[in-house]
Amino acid sequence: MATGIEFIEYVLEQAGFGARLTHKRMFGEYALYLDDKVVAFACDDSLFLKPTEAGRAVLPSVTAGKPYPEAKDYYVLDEFLDDTDLLRRALQATADALPAPRPKPAKKAKVASAAKAATGKPKPRRPGAK
Repeated sequence: MATGIEFIEYVLEQAGFGARLTHKRMFGEYALYLDDKVVAFACDDSLFLKPTEAGRAVLPSVTAGKPYPEAKDYYVLDEFLDDTDLLRRALQATADALPAPRPKPAKKAKVASAAKAATGKPKPRRPGAK
């Protein structure tokens, strides 16, 4: 069962981070990003926090679970979703413990077409092309 957008919206609202907490759809489920760091996964309408010592220290108890087959264990946060303060602290502690994301490589400039490179003139456009 895939995670519904309603669940994601609820988690985002409960966490109260505003634009700092974002999500991206991945394989029918979602990854949650806090300050551009993946801190959790939402799978089957459950929230799985990336395991870090800092995140663990915030939680009063830990239930381990796998967000998807073959995954390592994550902390299941379902019982803490209604506790805004605890949810915020767990997500923030996890983000603080994770390394900064790697910068994305710069996009390469488009190489001039072979026709332009050979003649110094742009390649003729075909009729109807934009």
